[in-house]
Amino acid sequence: MRRRSRGAAGTRIRRRRGTGSPGRKRSPVVDPYGFERPEDFDYASYEEFFSTYLVILTRRAIKWSKLLKGSNSVQKSMKVKRYIRKGVPLEHRARVWMGVSGAQAQMEQNPGYYHRLLKGERNDSLEEAIRTDINRTFPDNVKFRKTADPCLQKTLYNVLLAYGHHNQGVGYCQGMNFIAGYLILITKNEEESFWLLDALVGRILPVKDYYSPAMLGLKTDQEVLGELVRMKTPAVAELMEGHGVLWTLVVSRWFICLFIDVLPVETVLRIWDCLFNEGSKVIFRVALTLIKQHQAFILEATSFADICDKFKQITKGNFVTECHTFMQKIFSEPGSLSMTTITKLRESCRAKLLTQG
Repeated sequence: MRRRSRGAAGTRIRRRRGTGSPGRKRSPVVDPYGFERPEDFDYASYEEFFSTYLVILTRRAIKWSKLLKGSNSVQKSMKVKRYIRKGVPLEHRARVWMGVSGAQAQMEQNPGYYHRLLKGERNDSLEEAIRTDINRTFPDNVKFRKTADPCLQKTLYNVLLAYGHHNQGVGYCQGMNFIAGYLILITKNEEESFWLLDALVGRILPVKDYYSPAMLGLKTDQEVLGELVRMKTPAVAELMEGHGVLWTLVVSRWFICLFIDVLPVETVLRIWDCLFNEGSKVIFRVALTLIKQHQAFILEATSFADICDKFKQITKGNFVTECHTFMQKIFSEPGSLSMTTITKLRESCRAKLLTQG
C-alpha cells in the first residue's frame, strides 16, 4: 500500500514556492507519530494550520485533565461523548480508547491471557502471512524500521499473532497490520493494542466477518454506503451506476483500513476517537461527508476512470487536513443517520450478496 505524505499532525501538505523565512528554524523532518515528511513538505502551510489547531488542543487538554482527574477509567456518558467529538489530546487518547471501547474491562477480566496466546501452539501459515506484511507496514515510519531501537516490527508481529490465535475465524487479513500499527503508535503498549484490536474487529465493526477471507461484512458495508448515497445524494449514485463503477473500486480502502492511508493521520485519529465511542456508524458519516461535500466536483466526471480519480482527489486538501472543522462536518453534513436505518440496510445488502454467491 503506497503511503501518503504527511505533516507533523498528519497533514498532507506540499511546499509553495517563495514561502518561509530564510534562517527560520523549521519543524522536525519526522512528525510526532514517526512518519517522515517528504522533501517538498510545505512547512509554512503546516505551521499556519497547526498554530491554530494547537490552541484548540491546549484548551481540550485542560478540560480532559479536569475530567479524568481522580478517575481510574473512562466510562461512556453524554459528557464524554461531547468531549470526544471535540478531540482527545494525544496524552489521553490511549486511556480514553481503552475505557470507552470496553478494551480496558476485557484486559482486566483476562489477566495473562495475551501472553498465553503468544506462547500457544505454532501456526506456520498464520506466522508466514503476518511476516510477509510486516516489512510493508509503514515503510515511511522510522519507528517501524529494522534499524529503529526499539523496532516496532516485533511488537506488531506479536499483536497480530496473538489476535490470530485469539480469533481463529479471522486469523490474519491484510489491512489489520495498518490498524494494529496505529494502535501501537498511540498506546505504546503491546497488550493494550491487542485488546483495542479485539474491540474493533470483535465488537465495534458490525460483524465478525469484516476481516474474514470472504470479507462479507466489508462488502456489505460498501453496499450499505451505496444505498445511503442513493438516499442522500442520488445524482452521485446515478453517475456511478451510469458508468458501471462499483463502490468497492472507489471506497474499499476507506473501509478495510478505517481511513488509514486515505486521510491525514491526525484526521484518522480524530475519527477513531469517535469510532471507539460511538461505533461503526461513524465510518458512514465520514464517507458521506466526503461525498456530499464534493458532490459538484464528482459530478464533473465524464468517464469510469474520471470517477475513480475524483474519489482519490476528495480525500486530499485543506478540507480533510483541518481535522477539527472536518469532525464538526461529519456530524452535520450527512443529516440524520440512525443506527436502525444502517442495521436494516446491512440486513438487506448482506442477504443480496449471499444470494449472488
